[in-house]
Amino acid sequence: MSFLQALKPLIDSLPEVAKPLTTPGLKEKLMWTAAGLLIFYLLGQIYPIGADPAGIIRFERLEILLGSRTGTLITAGIGPIVLASIFLQLAIGSKLISIDLSNPENKKLFQGLQKLLAIALALVEGVIYVLSGYIPAAGTVAGSAAVPLFGSILFSQAIVAFQLMLGSILLLYLDEVVQKYGIGSGISLFIAAGVAQAIFVGAFSFVSTAGIPAGLIPQFLFYLSGGDVQTSIWTLMPIIFTVLIFLLVVYVSGMRIELPISYGFARGMESRYPIKFLYVSNIPVILASAVLLNIQLFGMVLANAGLPLLGTYQQNQPVDGIAYLTTALPSPLLITGGYPAYLSFISTPSEIFHMLVYGFFLIVLCVIFGWFWIESTNMSAKDVASQLNKAHLQIPGFRQDPRVTEKVLDRYIPVITILGSAFVGLLAWIADITGALGTGTGILLAVGIIYQFYEELAKQQVFEIYPTLKRIVQ
Repeated sequence: MSFLQALKPLIDSLPEVAKPLTTPGLKEKLMWTAAGLLIFYLLGQIYPIGADPAGIIRFERLEILLGSRTGTLITAGIGPIVLASIFLQLAIGSKLISIDLSNPENKKLFQGLQKLLAIALALVEGVIYVLSGYIPAAGTVAGSAAVPLFGSILFSQAIVAFQLMLGSILLLYLDEVVQKYGIGSGISLFIAAGVAQAIFVGAFSFVSTAGIPAGLIPQFLFYLSGGDVQTSIWTLMPIIFTVLIFLLVVYVSGMRIELPISYGFARGMESRYPIKFLYVSNIPVILASAVLLNIQLFGMVLANAGLPLLGTYQQNQPVDGIAYLTTALPSPLLITGGYPAYLSFISTPSEIFHMLVYGFFLIVLCVIFGWFWIESTNMSAKDVASQLNKAHLQIPGFRQDPRVTEKVLDRYIPVITILGSAFVGLLAWIADITGALGTGTGILLAVGIIYQFYEELAKQQVFEIYPTLKRIVQ
C-alpha cells in the first residue's frame, strides 16, 4: 500500500474523463456508444507518419484479439489496457499488492495505477512494434522507396513509436468515455466491432483476386452464375460454420449448475448460487491465443536475427518448427481455389499433424490458464466458500462452516473449470479448422460481449421506464 501511496501524486496528475453531471438517458447513451465506435473505426484508418507501409506485417488473430488494426494508430489496440488489468488482477490475487477495493479512495487509486501501467505498456509496445520490424519505420526496409523523416531512421522510429503509443492512449480514454457516458465497456465494444468487421468483410467483400470476389457471398453468386453449383455451395461453408459456432456458444452460455443456498439468520429465505459451465468465461482462450501468438512473434524475431530456433519464416510467416505447428491453419479466404482447395490442403498428412498439434496446445493451454485464473482471482472453491460465509449464506443441510461449504463446492468448481476451459479451447479449434469467419476466439469473444451488451441495454431500458426502480437497485 505504501508503494501505491508513493505513486499517488503521479496518478492524480493523469487526465481523467469527468463524470456526467446528470445521468444520461438511454438515447444519449446509445449516441455516445455509437460515437465511440465511429472514432474507433476512424483511428483504424489513420496510418502513422514515418512508417513504411510496404513492410507492415499483418496478423488477423492478433487484430481480433486486441481490437486493433495493424499498421494504423491502433496497431497495439487494447493490448496495453488488457495487459495492465490482467497484471494487477493477478498481483492482487497472489497478494503481491494488498489493497481493500471496498474503500472508494483505494479503488480510485487502483484504477489510476491501472491507467498509469497501461500508458507505460503502450509506450513499451510501441517501441517493440517498431524495433522488431512489425511496423517498420521508413528507411529500415531493404529495397523500399520510403524516405526517413528528416533523413534520420532513428527519428522516424521514435515518431512512429510515439504515434502507436498515442493510439492506445486514445483508446484508453475512449473506453473511459463509453463507460461513463455510453453503455457497457469500451474495450469489449472494440473487440466485438473488430470481430463484426472481420465477419462482414469476409462475407461481403467485393475486392477481387484473379477475377474472383474475395467475399464469400459474392463468390457464391459468381460461381452460381457460372453454373458451378457444387463450388458455390462449398463457398458458403465458412458462413454456415460461423452461424453454427455462434448458436452453440449462445446455447452453452446458458448452461449452469444451481446450488441451493439459504440465509443463516432467516429461515425460509432461500436462493440459488449459479455455477456456469463456462465458469471462467473466455479468459482461458484469450490467454492461450495470446501465448501462441507470442510464440510466432518471438520465433520471427529469432529468425530475423539468424537464430531459427522455433522455425524458419517466409514472408514473415512460419513454415516449419514449433512456431508453425502452434499456428492456426490459414483461412479458406486466403487460399486460391476457395473451400474445396482448403479441404484438399488440410487433408495432407503434414497438415493433419499440424492441425492436431495446434488443437492439443490450444486445449491444454486453455485448461492450464482456466485453473490458474480461478486460483488467482478469488474464484476457487475455497474463495467462494469464504465469500458465502461472510454473507452469512450456507448450503441447506450442511453446517455454516466455510470448510464444509468448500468441500461441497469442490465437487463442482474444479470439474466445471476444467471441462469449461477445455470446451472453449475445443470450440475455438473447431471454428479455426472449419474456416469460420472471425476465427474461433473472435466468435467466442463476440458472443459473450454481445450477450452482456444486450443484458445491459435491457437493464437501462427498464430503468428508463421505471426511474424509481433504479434508485432502489443502485
